[in-house]
Amino acid sequence: MNANRQPDAPIPAATLVIFRKGRSAPEPEILMTVRSRNMSFAGGMAVFPGGRVDPQDRDLAARHAPEAEIDEVAHRIAAIRETLEETGLAIGLSGEMDAQRAADARTLLLDRRELAPVLDRFNLTLDLSALTPFARWLPLGLAHNRIFDTMFYLADLGTGAVEIEVDATENTRLFWVSAQEALEMADRGDISVIYPTRRNLERLAQFDSYESARDHAEATPVRAITPEVIEEADGSFLSIPDDLGYPVTRERMTDVKRS
Repeated sequence: MNANRQPDAPIPAATLVIFRKGRSAPEPEILMTVRSRNMSFAGGMAVFPGGRVDPQDRDLAARHAPEAEIDEVAHRIAAIRETLEETGLAIGLSGEMDAQRAADARTLLLDRRELAPVLDRFNLTLDLSALTPFARWLPLGLAHNRIFDTMFYLADLGTGAVEIEVDATENTRLFWVSAQEALEMADRGDISVIYPTRRNLERLAQFDSYESARDHAEATPVRAITPEVIEEADGSFLSIPDDLGYPVTRERMTDVKRS
């Protein structure tokens, strides 16, 4: 990179952590996706559904929110849109919905690449209250190229008796797993997770239900988390603040996985 080049502005993005009741254990499960190795950001990594906030998300937000709230609403819309695109789940949408309508809505969304036509065609409305703010990550020192300023939200699917299907473009696999098992999979080398995902999995593993995770999120302040390198006597560590609900707040630099 040219030493005189100014870094690109962070790209607004949104991610949705979707809960369902556990199938084989009392712990709730969350939905994760493995990104295609061809993707420039987090290629081959296991992440939560999500992506960048598009201009069309802001246009739709302007139809539903006062000026002061457009940014937050646009992030929630992006999380809803990306989840439908990547998984086929209609989260944060109110109206008549079954497996076929969800599949048809996804097909239209993949064709039009914006949520507004889907709302109009299927007579749906946004249910923004279905998403609970959980965290905001701005990892300035982790990305090699593009930097994402990402809002994380929580949502509940309930029983989880729904169909999911990978989009086969950006992602190669979808799977339900408890947060603790995802961490164990990462430790075994079955999946790879970048630093923010690991920290969020550790935080999510503290809860035995969606309700307890939601209550925790509502009681915990959301502010931008920018990991910093801390030099200590026993080595270099990547560290985050210790007052935002994370049980693990640092990791040895030699162990950190990056995008």
